[in-house]
Amino acid sequence: MKLGIVTYQIAADWDVDTIIETCSELGYSGAELRTTHAHGVESDLSAGQRQDIRKQFEDGGVEIAGLGSAFEYHSDDPGVVRENIDGTIEYAKLAADLGCPGVKVRPNGLQTDKGISVDQTLEQIGKSVRECAIAAADLGVQIRVEVHGRETQKPAYMRTIMDWADHDNAKICWNSNLGEVEDGSIKANFDLLKHKIGLVHITELCNPDYPWRELFSLLNAEGYAGYTLAEIPGSSDAERLLRYYKALWEAYQ
Repeated sequence: MKLGIVTYQIAADWDVDTIIETCSELGYSGAELRTTHAHGVESDLSAGQRQDIRKQFEDGGVEIAGLGSAFEYHSDDPGVVRENIDGTIEYAKLAADLGCPGVKVRPNGLQTDKGISVDQTLEQIGKSVRECAIAAADLGVQIRVEVHGRETQKPAYMRTIMDWADHDNAKICWNSNLGEVEDGSIKANFDLLKHKIGLVHITELCNPDYPWRELFSLLNAEGYAGYTLAEIPGSSDAERLLRYYKALWEAYQ
C-alpha cells in the first residue's frame, strides 16, 4: 500500500509546487487533487497547461493519485444528472492528460421526500456511474465511487449502486466512515465491497472508534497495493502533523 494525501482540508490552500515539495519531503507518494482548491487543476486548463502540470509532478517524484470531483447523479432532474455525467467525462479526459489513474465521484442523497423510491435512485446513480465508467475506460481512467452521503454511504446501498454500474472500470473509494463499523468490526461491510475497491480514504488514525488495524489487514488480505489517502483537517503546523500521521500509518502496517 501507498500513503498519500487528499488536498481536501489539510492541503486546500497549497498550490501545485507546495503539494509536490511537501509530499516529497515528508514521504507521501501521491495526492488526490480535490476540485476548487488552490492547486487550480481543473478541466478548463489548456493542453499546454496540462502537460506542464504533469511534468511538474513527474519531475518531483509525486503521483497524482486521483482527481477528487464532486460530481453526483442522484438528482430528480434529468438535466442535472446529464450535466454531472458530462462533467465527469471531461474530468476523465483531464485525468488522462495528467497521467492520473482515476476520478472520484460520489452519491450524495436520495429522493424519498419527492416520492422516488430508494431503489429507483440507487439504480439511477449506478447506471450513471456505468456510463461514466464506459467512457473513462477508453481513456485508461477509473471512475471511483466514494462511499458518501448521509443515507447513500450505507455499504448495502453502495453495493446496489455498484451492481447496477456493473463495469470493471467502476470502482469503490472506501471512505473509512464510522457507519461501516458493526460490533467493533468492519469486516461484514468490507466484504460487500472488497471486490471493487480502487482507492481508500483514511481519516484520523488516532480515533479508537474505527478499527484501523483491521482495515489494513483486510486490504492486505485482498492484495490491495493502491493508495490510502489521508483526508484530515487542516493544521497551522501541517508538516509536523503529517510527519506524525505517516509514523502512525507505518505502525499500523
